[in-house]
Amino acid sequence: MKTVKKTSIFPANKNEIFKRLLELKTLQYIAYPYATFTPVDGTNDMSWVVGNTSSFKFRLFGFIPFGTHKIHVIRFGLEDGIFTHEGNEHVPTWNHEIILEELPENKCRYTDKVDIEAGWKTIFIWLWANCFYAHRQRKWIKMLSKNDS
Repeated sequence: MKTVKKTSIFPANKNEIFKRLLELKTLQYIAYPYATFTPVDGTNDMSWVVGNTSSFKFRLFGFIPFGTHKIHVIRFGLEDGIFTHEGNEHVPTWNHEIILEELPENKCRYTDKVDIEAGWKTIFIWLWANCFYAHRQRKWIKMLSKNDS
């Protein structure tokens, strides 16, 4: 198992970031073009309820099919934080924690921590994931700075 951990200071408060985390369009925006997530059931809703699992057609770089990515919600709350067990046919373990820490001046420290296990592919997935999460956090900052979605 390998771990990716990336932290950035976001130009928005914890409440604003959490509100955006509830929206599937946020995930789709911050992941693109490294990855695309299309709901298997065809809806654009995502249920961030503890115990629920959502399934997505996952494509690397928007065009390379990479299986069905499932996100199982373990913890999801403004104060409790966010923790999901995720994975697909190629990467069976992708446990993702998002840590939000309120900072002065309407800012928030945002951390992605991901434990990855994919057998012999782990090192390659870990290398990609380091780039992916750095990209995601840059997109978050861009989105929050422009206040668009």
